[in-house]
Amino acid sequence: MFSILTLLNLMFQRDLPLGIIGSLLICIVLYIGVCLVITGMVPYQLLGEDAPLAEAFTSKGLKYVSVLISIGAVAGLTTTLLVGLYVQSRLYLGLGRDGLLPAIFAKVHPTRRTPVHSQVWVGIVAIILSGLLNVRVLSHILSVGSLTGYSVVSACVVTLRWMDKAASQISTRWVSERAEGIICLLTIACCGFAAGVFYRFGASFVFMILATVIAICCAAALYLRQVYVDPPGFSCPGVPILPIISIFLNIFLFAQLHYEAWVRFVVLSIITVGIYAFYGQYHADPVSSNVSIIYHRAPAEEAK
Repeated sequence: MFSILTLLNLMFQRDLPLGIIGSLLICIVLYIGVCLVITGMVPYQLLGEDAPLAEAFTSKGLKYVSVLISIGAVAGLTTTLLVGLYVQSRLYLGLGRDGLLPAIFAKVHPTRRTPVHSQVWVGIVAIILSGLLNVRVLSHILSVGSLTGYSVVSACVVTLRWMDKAASQISTRWVSERAEGIICLLTIACCGFAAGVFYRFGASFVFMILATVIAICCAAALYLRQVYVDPPGFSCPGVPILPIISIFLNIFLFAQLHYEAWVRFVVLSIITVGIYAFYGQYHADPVSSNVSIIYHRAPAEEAK
């Protein structure tokens, strides 16, 4: 049993990260190449926002190519939607197992072993949103969720790598090292948002530079005043610099969205925090997560 668990652990620590990073690098190269091609065909000021690739070929008289591109785009969007719905249902399954959502989300089909209740819930929400809102509003909601999610993940990468020395001894500082680090992360996010707002409304570059300098000072404090540990196996490189850059740029792009997206983000945040405050914190069971079981089971088996 231990040999099988060890083999699976090594596979997930090496092969899976390499596959993900390799796929991302290939996608980056392809996206850059496509952008270079279409901006070489048509000036970027003349490209449409809805279907720039198809319009670029149409402007050159290649109508049949634009038709093929449109068919491929529809197929790609369909695949993306299916993957998104699949991921969302599994996300609610994990939250249900951890107790952050009602137990009905943790139930799976008795024979197919799929999270049927989570899938039905995700499908209903997707149908309602697609029927009531247009593509522009939905794209803003998706952008808000993606940018915020990536920023939170980057912040979690930093906080989970801290070595909390204050836990073993009584600190005489006015604020603990962990609280100081959280304040720095929040300040970096606020500076990114401020720089984005200044850029959006055409303010003087002095204000943008000032916000960037403050963010750099906070990043230096996180780098010099915190101690970081490297977990076994694959881990995010360049901590805390790389996650800090990610937070700043994501929140900078967040500030470029329409103010209606900000309002929807605040409303959804209040709803999710309310769910956690009135239900999640009283029913949470982090020990039940699969990751915890794997990492706690392997040392026990090794000791046997």
